[in-house]
Amino acid sequence: MTHPALRSGHTAIVTGAASGIGRAAALAFARLGMEVALIDLPGPMLGEAREAVAALGVKALALPADVGDRAALQAAASRIATELAPVSLVMNNAGRGESSSCLGDPGAFERTFAANLWGVIHGTQVFGALVSRGAIINTGSKQGITTPPGNPAYNVSKAAVKAFTEALAHELRTTRPEVSAHLLIPGWVHTGMTAASGAPKPAGAWTPEQTVDFLLQSLDRGDFYILCPDNDTPRSLDEQRMAWAMGDIIQNRPALSRWHPDWAESFKASLKS
Repeated sequence: MTHPALRSGHTAIVTGAASGIGRAAALAFARLGMEVALIDLPGPMLGEAREAVAALGVKALALPADVGDRAALQAAASRIATELAPVSLVMNNAGRGESSSCLGDPGAFERTFAANLWGVIHGTQVFGALVSRGAIINTGSKQGITTPPGNPAYNVSKAAVKAFTEALAHELRTTRPEVSAHLLIPGWVHTGMTAASGAPKPAGAWTPEQTVDFLLQSLDRGDFYILCPDNDTPRSLDEQRMAWAMGDIIQNRPALSRWHPDWAESFKASLKS
């Protein structure tokens, strides 16, 4: 059974479409016969992605825009509504990651939230209004669930995307049941954001194409939480890590006890048991 959002002759809107998971998704939707609106920051990569999609024989529209700029997305939505087929799928995938510290530069939080969180909120509200029957997919992260130390701005933004998308799914169930919401939770994916430019793909990482294939299979099943494995991490290990993270609250352990010197060995032992 194919999800009703994946309809030939309809339009998919993809943010962060110039590279990585977004580009792979735009191409996959095009192979299904969908027209595609590709949204990303201006630059040659966006134009190249549009050409690759158009080469598959569908109409493709490249719309340079910063997803943190609501007015820019509203302008893009106006063009999509007049130049492309009816919209059945929105994928809010644009994101960024940069070094951050809880006690450091607040600008890192502002920039990260603008893309990772406000980009999802703006995209859901602006582009979601164009969807009469279909789906809204928001790209989260496992780091928004287990929140490992090292990059709090990214973790907080993705934790907020999880909470927002869960609330969205609940609202849609009661107000617009013909539109479903889904949270894509990628594993280790070899993209420009996770690896140095030109670096070879590590054996443990998935490609963006593998991630999108898993996304499409999960949509067909009607999954809300699209928790992707990778070549290093099976679902069972993700489940154990997530259960331990929730256990910090239930058992009143120290925050992020998995990385706490008094609890790290207990966590490792829990994996064996």
